[in-house]
Amino acid sequence: MQNVKEILTSAKTIAVVGISKNPEKPSYRVAEYLKNAGYNVIPVNPNYDEVLSKKCYPDLRSVDVAIDIVDVFRKSEDVMPIAKEAAELGIKCFWMQLGIKNDEARKFLEEKGITVIDDTCIKIFHSSMKR
Repeated sequence: MQNVKEILTSAKTIAVVGISKNPEKPSYRVAEYLKNAGYNVIPVNPNYDEVLSKKCYPDLRSVDVAIDIVDVFRKSEDVMPIAKEAAELGIKCFWMQLGIKNDEARKFLEEKGITVIDDTCIKIFHSSMKR
């Protein structure tokens, strides 16, 4: 498994699945942080046309650029279909935010050689790298 710092250092594009338009929600704050940190953030939520002044996609298959990391803000039981989409697209890293774990999805993705991080906030991890 690739070093997580290495993954975050080499990644350019992060799709945030389950992003909210509400600035008070963690998904919005994390995506905004990542955007300000220099990543190309791709909002993914079928309920919005735009988030953070960027086009919002209904699902990963609709995204028209290569994605390095999929950052998931969905309930643990809703992760498997997203994991399958990510695997189809050849995503390198599948990241489940704090409180999100899905052992079936982890096993499925790891069998395909995809790095899986779960129950971890990408913003907290990234900001700790700079210290």
